[in-house]
Amino acid sequence: MHKLTFYPLGNADCCLVDLDDGRKLLFDYANIRNPEDNKDLRVDLAAALRDDLDAAGRDSFDVVAFTHADDDHIHLASEFFHLEHAEKYQGQGRIKIVDLWVPAAVILEEGLEDDARIIQAEARHRLKLGRGVRVFSRPERLGDWLKAQGISLGSRQHLITDAGGLVPGFLKGPDGVEFFVHSPFAAHSDGKTIDRNESCLVLHATFQYGVRDTKLFLGADTTHDILTEIVQKTKRHKNVERLLWDIFKLPHHCSYTTLGPEQGKEKTDPVPDVKWLFEQGSNGAVIVSTSWPIPGQDTEDNQPPHRQAARYYRDLMSEKQGDFIVTMEHPTKTSPDKLIITIDTDGARVKKQSTIGPAIITSRPSPRAG
Repeated sequence: MHKLTFYPLGNADCCLVDLDDGRKLLFDYANIRNPEDNKDLRVDLAAALRDDLDAAGRDSFDVVAFTHADDDHIHLASEFFHLEHAEKYQGQGRIKIVDLWVPAAVILEEGLEDDARIIQAEARHRLKLGRGVRVFSRPERLGDWLKAQGISLGSRQHLITDAGGLVPGFLKGPDGVEFFVHSPFAAHSDGKTIDRNESCLVLHATFQYGVRDTKLFLGADTTHDILTEIVQKTKRHKNVERLLWDIFKLPHHCSYTTLGPEQGKEKTDPVPDVKWLFEQGSNGAVIVSTSWPIPGQDTEDNQPPHRQAARYYRDLMSEKQGDFIVTMEHPTKTSPDKLIITIDTDGARVKKQSTIGPAIITSRPSPRAG
């Protein structure tokens, strides 16, 4: 059985993927909880992940992927992980990273600060050494940066994966999962100014268990413009199966900008290609919003989550007899807990929290078979 765990972090991201073979992959890390506020319902992410690793008898993740360098995807990572580039980030209790995954923008962006700057230094260090890192997309600027370090692009080719390809080291048959790269596109990291949401890492994972395939779309913080480009390019290359999904991790904490340019008064209307993409969800699918609870009315700052976008997702999941789950509402707003989705021969199933006994697994699997 494979397992996905999403943590209640407010408007911040972390997804732990446990493969059936025992490997652990972490997508983003933002330990955003205020430890001085006992009313803060967000999880202590460092403690939760250490408990998980301790239970498995481990002190490392096989993969840690940072989809981009925004604080809500990287907060306090420099205090949690063992980083090879400087001794000050090493020591007892720090968690090791076997392979670090980053979009090319993390290597190339200038003027980074705090955790982003430190993770950039680690990614650059590993790329210079030629091991323990995977960089997604190869803009011309990446070749220029390597040349400035006295390194040829060709000598690091094996560490770079472009959009439209599969991530090496994971094959659906022997490994139980494969990762198809939708984004970033090289052009989005070649300008003088890098837009992190446009150049973030967007992946499509296909998990295999027995003869059944279960598909996960990891949307990072991408926008409707990039999703439109993804749909059009993927269709053009006749890879439509990479747009089917059973689980969709929403981009940008249920922002309306994932769907279209207009928020809408009561419901956000998606642009055509994004609408088509969301309609590819299977019957019984699951949409996950890594966000604060959905507000009942518009807020003054108009930050996500946006109720209009949530209305679209709820209506869609009602049509598909699926689930729209908000991490800070699961299982309740007053007591949020980690969201666990298991993947086996029955497909994707949400582990429901029981108020009168141990957690149970619901049997609302999607019907899609391999």
